[in-house]
Amino acid sequence: MPDAPSAPAAASSAGEGVEGALIFVVDDNEQNVELLQAYLDHLPVTVETAMDGHEALKRMEDAERPLPDLVLLDVMMPRMSGFEVCQRLKDDPRTRGVPVMMVTALNELGDIERGVEAGTDDFLPKPVNRLELLTRVKSLLRVRHLKKELDRTEAYIASMGGSAPGS
Repeated sequence: MPDAPSAPAAASSAGEGVEGALIFVVDDNEQNVELLQAYLDHLPVTVETAMDGHEALKRMEDAERPLPDLVLLDVMMPRMSGFEVCQRLKDDPRTRGVPVMMVTALNELGDIERGVEAGTDDFLPKPVNRLELLTRVKSLLRVRHLKKELDRTEAYIASMGGSAPGS
């Protein structure tokens, strides 16, 4: 009898999901990118960067590249705003589940509403506070990790002849 797929492991610690994660920083200002990278150096993650929305979308559309576990997205960029990038990511079934945190100096209610309508998962105000950034990043990465575990568990149940919840 062939071996059945192994059951997914249960999450064992609060820090699970952070280690080895891929974070994509998208900002047209090189100093902002460098600052975010320096803050994220304190986490066991890989950071990739893009200098505008077009570059970010092009790289995320490449099926050969792994999807990031989190996108940190500036809002005010030339050629394509962060709102537009976020909307496109959330409209694409392949990238819909990737959490997006908008990092922005915009703080008007209308801007926040526009971000929510575009599908953002969180906002981080500029100037960026290191502790706030790291706390929110870890939280979103844990949620992403748990969602991946849920998807694997549902696939495992389905492979065993059961039906996954919501099916």
